[in-house]
Amino acid sequence: MAETVVKIENLVKRYKDLIAVDHLCLDIREGEIFGLLGPNGSGKTTTINCLLSLLDFDKGEIEIFGKKMTPVSYDIKRNIGVVMQNVAVFNELNVRENIDYFCGLYIKDKEKRRQCVDDAIKFVGLEEFTKFFPKKLSGGLLRRLNIACGIAHKPKLIIFDEPTVAVDPQSRNNILEGIQKLNREGATVIYTSHYMEEVEQLCSRIVIMDKGKKIAEGSKEQLKKMIKNTETVEIEISDVPESTMNRLRELPHVYEAGCNENKLEIKCSGGKHNLVRILGVLQDDNLNFGRVYSELPTLNDVFLEITGKELRDKD
Repeated sequence: MAETVVKIENLVKRYKDLIAVDHLCLDIREGEIFGLLGPNGSGKTTTINCLLSLLDFDKGEIEIFGKKMTPVSYDIKRNIGVVMQNVAVFNELNVRENIDYFCGLYIKDKEKRRQCVDDAIKFVGLEEFTKFFPKKLSGGLLRRLNIACGIAHKPKLIIFDEPTVAVDPQSRNNILEGIQKLNREGATVIYTSHYMEEVEQLCSRIVIMDKGKKIAEGSKEQLKKMIKNTETVEIEISDVPESTMNRLRELPHVYEAGCNENKLEIKCSGGKHNLVRILGVLQDDNLNFGRVYSELPTLNDVFLEITGKELRDKD
């Protein structure tokens, strides 16, 4: 079994009467891309700030690489990279100078640092923009610069907090592919995002938080098995008699059925051949219908059923 890179035990963080993190336990293993999800105010950002020793906390223990994490654990921090949602670069420095500055916080040897900066520039595809200042970069290129500044020193643990917010699809794909490459090269990744498709694509294990607590944990497949809805069938149809609706609701594994705006929606829990049975009822009643869709649950469905909330744009 892979070694534990991050261990959080019984973490509690209070802001006066508000409990932002409530006896949280996390175990992040070497080589994972670990997804941390939660609605607004769930405690994700507070947890990350405690993890980095940017915040004091009321109770608990945090270990990284097998050592207790403290504000002065510089030997640990040298092996951590952070890419936060808000871009943090210097407008007075060009692309290369920005990356060199942040890399220089960890690597003093000039020759080694130069090579690391070159590698980071190549990694994020900014070779043609090294002399550009941040204000001249597009949103996607600026995000890439932000990532390069966070990973240039080749950290073993990288925290990505909403790295693709407000970027174009091409830049988003480049960023996601870059994260996967970093992981293949040995980095353990903690990833937060409000884009569920990214989490499905990237993360090997996911924790869902709400009100400071861990409420679900597992692979995307394991999480999908935790919810009632295992299949949603949608059918384009103009009108469905109530007698037909009653027959549909009585089918095995159907727990919800409704029709509005020329669309029949049926939700099933478990079972096989649900679609065949549903179409059989419509055909028996001589009803004409159009397109038929059958969808398995997504992480969005899991998140909504478990938390009862939608994800927002900011935490």
